[in-house]
Amino acid sequence: MVLTASTMLPLGTKAPEFHLPEVVSGENISLANFADKKALLVMFICRHCPFVKHIQQELANLGKDYLNSDLVIVAISANDAQNYPNDAPESLKEMSTELGFKFPLCYDETQETAQAYTAACTPDFFLFDQERKLVYRGQLDDSRPSNNKPVTGADLRAAIEAVLVDQAVTSEQIPSVGCNIKWKPGNEPNYFG
Repeated sequence: MVLTASTMLPLGTKAPEFHLPEVVSGENISLANFADKKALLVMFICRHCPFVKHIQQELANLGKDYLNSDLVIVAISANDAQNYPNDAPESLKEMSTELGFKFPLCYDETQETAQAYTAACTPDFFLFDQERKLVYRGQLDDSRPSNNKPVTGADLRAAIEAVLVDQAVTSEQIPSVGCNIKWKPGNEPNYFG
């Protein structure tokens, strides 16, 4: 594991398009599936990373808490499943079922979507407004596996709440940190390392 921080993609960036299979249903998911929603949260996660394990219940809570809101959540795993079998689609399907995710969990086998978002770590969060412009990319909250702070989702939840009531999201955002995305050999983007 390499401790890695978010790339902090510039605010205002348009959400890159994607077409990815959802691991539970097998359905193909794209931005068009959510065109009617006011806000879009794209989360890059995986199953094996201790940083994701530390917050996985809060991720499930986000899905439940915002299920009937104007926010749509999409989780994506882009890790190399050949070298990290816990992050293969079947294992991700188990994770989604066990945690009761109320949002799609997609698998980015080519890693092209992760690269389009400049996703660097797990977890990595990207929140977009109704025009699908980036308004937040940063940490879930101050909790880390080693600091004994409670997992609250405070930073991300504050950004979500602001978008849902048409308020500006603070531009003072703290990068998310976690394990680096497990790039396939030779597939590492220029922003990695």
